[in-house]
Amino acid sequence: MENLTLIAIMVSTRSSRERTLRLYQRYCAPNIRLYAFCPDDMIWSERRIIGLSRYKDGWKQRAFPFPRVVYNRCFNKKTATVQRLEEAIGKNKCFNVINFFNKWYLYNFLKPSVVAPYVPDTFLYNREALPALLKRYRLMFIKPLHGSMGKFVYRIEWKENGEIHVAMHSLSATYICAGTEELQTLLDKHLGEQRFLIQQGIRSHLLSQRHFDIRVLMQKNGKGEWAITNIVTRFAHRRFFNTAVCEAVADAAEILPVIFEPGEIGESARTLEAASRGAAQAAETQLGLLGELSVDFIVDTRKKLWIIELNGKPHKSVYSDLKGIAFEQRIYRRPMEYAAYLSSLEDGVPQHK
Repeated sequence: MENLTLIAIMVSTRSSRERTLRLYQRYCAPNIRLYAFCPDDMIWSERRIIGLSRYKDGWKQRAFPFPRVVYNRCFNKKTATVQRLEEAIGKNKCFNVINFFNKWYLYNFLKPSVVAPYVPDTFLYNREALPALLKRYRLMFIKPLHGSMGKFVYRIEWKENGEIHVAMHSLSATYICAGTEELQTLLDKHLGEQRFLIQQGIRSHLLSQRHFDIRVLMQKNGKGEWAITNIVTRFAHRRFFNTAVCEAVADAAEILPVIFEPGEIGESARTLEAASRGAAQAAETQLGLLGELSVDFIVDTRKKLWIIELNGKPHKSVYSDLKGIAFEQRIYRRPMEYAAYLSSLEDGVPQHK
């Protein structure tokens, strides 16, 4: 390993190591030795890690010294392991410190930031405040503080006839309540002890009668700067609102002209870029060193853009429907370029850009 810089990817399980290496290995510079490991592979007392790496035409497990840089692909809420790694290899040498975001924490640092105009009103769930909020917004979403893929998300809509429709994933009501007291009783039963928040509902602009969102993938490049890697549009299944379980994915460059008038496209694209960059910078300021995240937008009926989600570990399989080797290369190449950039910094203190 003489003259090779060690870079490692931390994954959740040993079974994930080879699959992860197959995706990223080809995009490493010749002077990089890449290996993958999981938290249980670390031998702290010996300052060594049992990792898997490329060997001839296959893969080989062996003990490695601690790497110069770690790319965290574990889906984690806590930073204890990453903090211990930083103590061992140096500050700001492990990126994506947290990638399982707390939605309430996110809201509280996004709302005072430059992206405030694009952030829906959000509140910690409080059953006593529920009737007033429903009267104010008429449409709301109740989401778990920690959640992904749209699981345990409740769409609450107060209809003109006085009924309150409660739906999960589908637009068709799973439950219909006669009033707010009945709604409170229903939610008491379903929410349990888990913590939830209430998010202002946004009336979505539809395409072919389908809900969609716009996902902007932000990644650090080889200069340590935030850059847009790609922008895609995810279409929910017909009669469903949950775009996380999508029916189709398209390049947003093909969809923006369908949503916006010719004179609006340029401004909308600039808004997507500026808001995504602002959200990434705000998240990194509060959470610690990040190398990638995705920002999900919806378009309301007046064609205003709203940020509805930040995802700290974007599922890159969503891009498999989009053909083109250059498209795929950017997704997997940029984390390796950013890791190489961090490895070149002797003081280990990159600028947030």
